[in-house]
Amino acid sequence: MQKLEQKELVDLLRQMLLMRRFEEKCAEMYSIGKIGGFLHLYIGQEAVATGAISVLRPDDYVIASYREHGHALAKGCDPRKMMAELFGRADGLCKGKGGSMHLFDKSRNFLGGHAIVAGQIPIGTGAAFASQYEGKDQVTLCFFGDAAVNQGVFHEALNLASLWHLPIVYICENNRYGMGTAVERATPVKELYRRAEAYGMPGEAVDGMDVLAVRECVGLAVERARRERIPSLIEAKTYRFRGHSMADPGTYRTKEEVEREKQRDPLVTFRAHLMAEAVIKESDWKALEKEVQATVEEAVRYADASPEPPLEWLHTDVYVSER
Repeated sequence: MQKLEQKELVDLLRQMLLMRRFEEKCAEMYSIGKIGGFLHLYIGQEAVATGAISVLRPDDYVIASYREHGHALAKGCDPRKMMAELFGRADGLCKGKGGSMHLFDKSRNFLGGHAIVAGQIPIGTGAAFASQYEGKDQVTLCFFGDAAVNQGVFHEALNLASLWHLPIVYICENNRYGMGTAVERATPVKELYRRAEAYGMPGEAVDGMDVLAVRECVGLAVERARRERIPSLIEAKTYRFRGHSMADPGTYRTKEEVEREKQRDPLVTFRAHLMAEAVIKESDWKALEKEVQATVEEAVRYADASPEPPLEWLHTDVYVSER
């Protein structure tokens, strides 16, 4: 792919910073009871969604798992409406009915977060089939975690995608744990990208802590899907710094392991890279911090001001109305 301009590099940094500060604020709001239910934070994995989605066109599709806040932000969803949804308020992306695990925004072609492990994989495959059937050149990015590759629908979907030459890129965000189960305890083939071999599609692993490496790898796969109708499987090797959810104490991994992985923090390393290359200065970083912090605080104010959904909404949005 062509070399990025200064503005494009700064935009990648801004996006990762927004994801990090948004998620940190979500953790804070959860701790004081403003966000209920389950909350799965994306902290540590920001380079994957940022790098991958940066190569898409606005009309391309993205679908993800329940850890989807970062993907929604990268696809252009409004942080205010996202926070309102997390608060369960009427002005949320889904009118307060979906919550953290079910963000959805049709206007951005963001096909949602999905709470069922691997549940989004056949849906994303269907979106790619629809694009092909209608003669469009849209591409779908389908994100899921490492635990999803052992679900039956993963294999069924990849088989059909390869057989039917669908324009889709499957991105496995391997953060090394399916909830509390390490990958090596769940599968005999630890190089998850090799699953692609069984379906005759390209498979590749990439450093999921390196936003530029992710962008390069996914960019090539997206072009291949768009121009040649060849699907791909990409394993982005990453790490989550928090527990599986806010309710997870993380006792299945040592503090030393977590601290060691934090030395590869994608936000910190990319910021250092841009400073070393004289793309940004310390003053630029401080300005970015101020800008992003203001965005996140505005999102909280918007969510706080949004009303609770009325009870009669329980019976709306259940069925599709007749055309």
